[in-house]
Amino acid sequence: MLKDFVKMETFLTVARERSFSKASAKLGISQPAVTQQIKFIEKYLGCKVIERKKNGIKLTNEGEELYKIAGRLEKEILSSEQDILKIINKEITFRLGASPTIGTYIIPGQCLNTIGEAINNNVQLDIDLSDDIIQKLKDRKLDVGLIESPVMDNDLIYREWLEDELVLVSNVPISKIVKTEDLYDFDWVCREEGSYTRKIVAEVFDDLGVSCKSFNVLSEVSNTTTILQTIKKSDKNPERPVVSVLSKYAIMDEVASGELYEARLRGYTMTRKFYIVYSKENKHNAYVENVVNFILAGHC
Repeated sequence: MLKDFVKMETFLTVARERSFSKASAKLGISQPAVTQQIKFIEKYLGCKVIERKKNGIKLTNEGEELYKIAGRLEKEILSSEQDILKIINKEITFRLGASPTIGTYIIPGQCLNTIGEAINNNVQLDIDLSDDIIQKLKDRKLDVGLIESPVMDNDLIYREWLEDELVLVSNVPISKIVKTEDLYDFDWVCREEGSYTRKIVAEVFDDLGVSCKSFNVLSEVSNTTTILQTIKKSDKNPERPVVSVLSKYAIMDEVASGELYEARLRGYTMTRKFYIVYSKENKHNAYVENVVNFILAGHC
């Protein structure tokens, strides 16, 4: 069994995620496939390694011992992969795609440099819409994509990466917790129709019984950067704050400097997942695996 580390990797992922379904999403394989691999391990060892519970899973005593062994193997394999990449050392440009919020506000230049150092090659960043990144991956024009909307395709593997929160941002101080009725007292800068961010916000407002059609909308724009610039340059009138809903990552610097102010809706949190996505054909590509693991480890 040690020659087939794929099953051990599945076991480690289930143990770390404490869930078969979360492990399935992280590994990019079906939940029945995860279950089948765990059953293979248990049959091979002749004992249970995982017990299913109502609130997740629990490792048996044998499972705890296996977890320690599998962890040591994983470290050795990762170290060996680094050595193999040094041997390969071929000149490539790794093509990384990122949707606008991620590419502009989460993956700074320094992160690209550290990825390049990890694979000993250059990294090219292509900022585009999530739909277009998916198509470029399928057309082999990108190696890995970082997307903010789950555009699913059976030819690709999706790994949950970051949880983003959408917050209310204002050009003047407002209450940290905003009541739904206060939303009508603001002037709004909104994302254009059809954007994924606008879809999420609209769904939340619908749940809260808020009618966006009754907002005083100053403008509708196509991207986060334009929204930020519009809000910053708007008149600072405490009686009519200019607001929008943006990713917390996009406004961190401005909030820290006191240039903009963030707030949240009372009784509601607007969250979404960011994903790492790549072709199933590249599942065992050393460069792709290294970049994916590097990002998942929190180096960006």
